[in-house]
Amino acid sequence: MKRLLILAIVAMAVVSCGPKKENQKEEVPKAETPKVLVLYYSQTSNTKAVATEIATRLGADMEEIVPTKPYDEDFQATIERCKQDREQGISPEIQPLAADIAKYDVVFLGYPVWFGTYAPPVITFLSQVDLSGKKVVPFCTFGSGGLESSMKDLAEAQPKAEILPGYGVRAARLEAAPKEIDQFLKANGFLEGEFVKLEDFTEQHPVNEEEAAIFNAAVDGYQMLHAQAKAVASRTIPRGTEYLFTAEDLPREDNPGMPTGDLKVYVTVEDGENPVFTRVVR
Repeated sequence: MKRLLILAIVAMAVVSCGPKKENQKEEVPKAETPKVLVLYYSQTSNTKAVATEIATRLGADMEEIVPTKPYDEDFQATIERCKQDREQGISPEIQPLAADIAKYDVVFLGYPVWFGTYAPPVITFLSQVDLSGKKVVPFCTFGSGGLESSMKDLAEAQPKAEILPGYGVRAARLEAAPKEIDQFLKANGFLEGEFVKLEDFTEQHPVNEEEAAIFNAAVDGYQMLHAQAKAVASRTIPRGTEYLFTAEDLPREDNPGMPTGDLKVYVTVEDGENPVFTRVVR
């Protein structure tokens, strides 16, 4: 009996150590869900609205960057204060964050664009933290543009962070943000679901009379943009057409300090709607 029992135990051991059958499934450990923080500075609540939309859709933690001395003046006074601080190399003090940045894998960083880059409280924040090894997703609100230039500055300020594609929206068309944010998060893998993959723009060609009229209608009334379209490309988007204009920013007698030179202007024309420009890239 003892001999038979030993033989049975050995046989069981051989079977268990042998090759697995084809229909046996090996359990693969699930990857941990990245921990996400939505961090933002907002003066007029526009950037806060975008931050809230992102955090709500992702179920992420959210916190505000708060300057010790708020920028609560009117537009012109804020611009003057910001300009003076830039000239003197002064960064505003900010209140300590409650969130422990080290615990997060992905940081969505939001800000309004001032003078072509992120607002000064964000400059202070970036000087105080180390985002090395983290994925950073910029998002911003602006009058005409600044996403691309601010992303370049962000990469220089945090060279060891992975700066991912960002999202930007004009304050004048904030109502479009929820739908655009949904598509942005899905296209970049932060949310599951269907999204529209846009086709490439056509080759640029000199603008014709009709295209020039579309450009002029889109930028009409925006005082910070005094430009003339030279060339254009286009592509089909849901419910309309998107144009990418190459334009020349013309000198202005009323404001000779404004920048000049070539720039890119994105214009959307949805079916039955007037042309609107979505962003400018200088």
